[in-house]
Amino acid sequence: MWTLGRCSGSRQGSGNETSETFGRMSESSGYTAAMTTTREPTPPDRTPSRPLTIAQIAELAGVSPATVSKVVNGRSEVAPETRALVEDLIREHGYRRQKKRPTAAPLIELVFNELEGAYAMEVIKGVEHVAREHGLAVVVSSLQEDHHPPATGWIEGVIGRRPHGVIVVFSGLTKAQHEQFKTRDIPVVLVDPTGDPGHELPSVGAGNWSGGLSAARHLLELGHRRIGLITGPAHALSSRARLDGFRAAMDAAGVPTDPQLVRQGDFSAEDGLAHARSLLAMPRPPTAVFAFNDAQAMGVYQAAHEMGLRIPDELSVVGFDDLPMAQWLIPALTTVRQPLAEMAAAATAMVVAIARGESPVQNRIELTTGLVVRGSTAPLVA
Repeated sequence: MWTLGRCSGSRQGSGNETSETFGRMSESSGYTAAMTTTREPTPPDRTPSRPLTIAQIAELAGVSPATVSKVVNGRSEVAPETRALVEDLIREHGYRRQKKRPTAAPLIELVFNELEGAYAMEVIKGVEHVAREHGLAVVVSSLQEDHHPPATGWIEGVIGRRPHGVIVVFSGLTKAQHEQFKTRDIPVVLVDPTGDPGHELPSVGAGNWSGGLSAARHLLELGHRRIGLITGPAHALSSRARLDGFRAAMDAAGVPTDPQLVRQGDFSAEDGLAHARSLLAMPRPPTAVFAFNDAQAMGVYQAAHEMGLRIPDELSVVGFDDLPMAQWLIPALTTVRQPLAEMAAAATAMVVAIARGESPVQNRIELTTGLVVRGSTAPLVA
């Protein structure tokens, strides 16, 4: 069973959540975002030496134990100010259960910022494959945020569902969000995180640096020196690593990277088209373009078609990801394979293991990338 959930949170701090189903329909109630709350510091003589129980949290917050229980269990019917106060106390002092943790639901929560394109489908396939082996369903949520889950709303829904674990894709968590999951014993693993996950959160990524290196080496071996770059967002760890790997290969070959040939993109086909138009309209256009994902490479194909340039005779193109569409482009796209399904499967296995009480062998798993040479690259014709 797959459940496709769609959560949306506004930047002003309010959100709602609706759910659709692959095969079965489920719905979640709306959530009200937490407001910033101030409170007097806890008097020194009331500061416990061990995590608080629900009753102790209720006493400090001046609310009933039932209200604290609703916050702990992700229930929505709590005033924003009260929820913020209780979460603040839990973060400050910790939370000690008096009973055994409730049995987790047979679910894996898979969280995307945007649920679009073949990238997401590859990740879903990898998660579903491992989840099915363990008798778990997959709840897929799309948050529609700029690479960061909203501050509130979605997380209460996840806590209320009590999944085996949460997998967050191409995003990250704030320290407060991580603490909310940690205090409920809900394991979280990041896939392709946009920033440095640090040591607190397990993560799975790919060899982006070596991928950028192999793309540059391939084009250099074909004789190209003026190579245009369409990168990903500046905040994305994967984009920065691909750029660093590319520059390392260029430096090793004694070929400077021309900053005028570098365009910062956002991993979309439309973005690839716009930047490729700009690059190919230069007085001295590049003879090759390295797009930092396959969607942007598709945009480069369209720009070349508009300008009457033949690929690869007059322009070589390299992408990144090796999504299924890459082999169906004409000519088929040379690209760096990023094993998205395998990355997602590894993250799911890690979540399941942590939920069983096992410590991960390593907190960061990085799978290898590899260049797949097809018909979109050719030697430079003098």
